[in-house]
Amino acid sequence: MIATGALEFGDALPDGGVLLGLDLGTKTIGTAFCDAGWSFASPGKTLKRGKFTHDLSELEKLVSQRMAKGIVLGLPLNMDGSQGPRAQSSRAYARNLAPLGLPILLWDERWSTTSAESAMIAQDLSRAKRAERIDSHAAAVILQAAIDALAGSAF
Repeated sequence: MIATGALEFGDALPDGGVLLGLDLGTKTIGTAFCDAGWSFASPGKTLKRGKFTHDLSELEKLVSQRMAKGIVLGLPLNMDGSQGPRAQSSRAYARNLAPLGLPILLWDERWSTTSAESAMIAQDLSRAKRAERIDSHAAAVILQAAIDALAGSAF
């Protein structure tokens, strides 16, 4: 199931559970996880993208290790809210994640990278460390926004 709203996604997860957040880039995939109570999101690994079978294998490992119950995938909308080629690519990627058997929430990721970078600058991380960690931190920003919405939903 692929959802675009917190309410629909929350209904698919009546008992909560750990969620995996993904920031899909052209070369890497930033990952993040939240606690089972949907209180806070933390950055995870940054995975190198390869052929989809490799990506799927790596994501299966993460889902299994953390016993994730759902996935929040960043949806790169244009600033005016319209969908361009990158959004269509993310939707296709979400469809290809079906073998994981988990509900997927597509979440607006506008400003996630900017927000993550600002937070890392505030932590006084060097440019090199920011470049290394930006994707996983952006995934945490996306996931945190989604779980905040989930916590506010009356489902």
